[in-house]
Amino acid sequence: MSYDVIVVGSGPGGYVAAIRAAQLGFKTAIVERESLGGICLNWGCIPTKALLKSAQVLDYVHHAQDYGVSVDGVKHDFEAIIKRSRGVADKMSKGIQFLMKKNKIDVINGFGKLNAKKELEVTAADGKTTAYTAKHIVLATGARSRELPSLPIDGKKIIGYREAMTLPKQPKSMIVVGSGAIGVEFAYFYSSLGVQVTIVEFMDRIVPVEDADISKELEKSFKKKGITVMTSSSVEKADTSGAGVKATVKTASGEVVLEADILLSAAGVSTNIENIGLEALNIKTDKGRVTVDPYYKTNVEGIYAIGDIVPGQALAHVAMKEAVICIEAIANKEGKFGHVPEALDYGNVPGCTYCTPEIASVGMTEKQAREAGYEVKVGKFPFSASGKASAAGASEGFVKVVFDAKYGEWLGTHMIGANVTEIIAQTVASRKLETTYHEQLDVIFPHPTMSEAVKDAIEVALGEAIHL
Repeated sequence: MSYDVIVVGSGPGGYVAAIRAAQLGFKTAIVERESLGGICLNWGCIPTKALLKSAQVLDYVHHAQDYGVSVDGVKHDFEAIIKRSRGVADKMSKGIQFLMKKNKIDVINGFGKLNAKKELEVTAADGKTTAYTAKHIVLATGARSRELPSLPIDGKKIIGYREAMTLPKQPKSMIVVGSGAIGVEFAYFYSSLGVQVTIVEFMDRIVPVEDADISKELEKSFKKKGITVMTSSSVEKADTSGAGVKATVKTASGEVVLEADILLSAAGVSTNIENIGLEALNIKTDKGRVTVDPYYKTNVEGIYAIGDIVPGQALAHVAMKEAVICIEAIANKEGKFGHVPEALDYGNVPGCTYCTPEIASVGMTEKQAREAGYEVKVGKFPFSASGKASAAGASEGFVKVVFDAKYGEWLGTHMIGANVTEIIAQTVASRKLETTYHEQLDVIFPHPTMSEAVKDAIEVALGEAIHL
């Protein structure tokens, strides 16, 4: 069978690439070995948000008295929470099936692998192999949990994020290794259900990619929730021979042994580039990622790569945008699209973490801006001074903005608090449009809202604070 475009992998990058290709008139197929939607829809972004929502609802109920509401006999059903999450994921995956049919995209079930003829060999579940050809093949095979040598995942006592979403019963205690987005989201979820959680982080602060002030605020919040936080620490080995896990942790002051029912390894992801035929075509890679140009073309004509397997942030929204740019660049060369798409600015990609309090950021941290040689104006506005936040009972956290003092360029925004993941897009759009702090102060923010804290933070940066 022959196509104009074949996409390998149906995660956010893959399914978006296939849909955009079909929209632009390409005969398109998509190859998926498991479930449409990939990790994000089935085992990542979407089902985790369903779990976190259940935890937030439970938090609300536990604190109902703070709102003048009495609730008796509060309890939760762990199995029902897991079931709801899986139901949300299944619904979204079915939605992708509908989009494939709507756009007349052929879905090929199986594992895709390139061969020396630039064909794609797809091996089905029954072992049968079928060869497909296409003028353009887009690799979007994604990533999986990174397995640390000292923590081999057995799926029962030492688990990855997939097992963390489908545990058969709620553990009493859990060690979370790694405090990136995956680690802190699961730490919050399980802690909210009453699990005794300990976070072990190798770096000197949790969520280490964030601004240092964000890390401090989240650690303070987590400790208040009863989560134990160990930074500058590493798990050297884990003993699973007993009823639970005994983890030997190396700290600045020596070794300690932690005991828990479950250990969750959340130390990042590894790319799925093995056994997909890169070697057969001598496709270049570097540090575990496929080397591509600004339009996601590899060194081999007709082969492209997007998403977690290429350099850049391993985020669903990044993969989606890369998919559109890749396909539109192909279509432009084929005369199906009117202009060359603009390359992605990886410096203006928002990052979001959905624990409570939420974290959202884009652009440079204060430290990065200073190290880059900028003279900066920094403003920080606490939600404790926000009328909407106080009314909502969500006064935890703050908004921090970083501007270039000389020209007023918006260098970065860093937020921690309720629903901040819904606010960060305003900074992303404003940075894209190259607005200055003075232009932002001419924008009318609705009152009372959480979002007006951005305006308040800018006023602080300029020494013109009204509400602080």
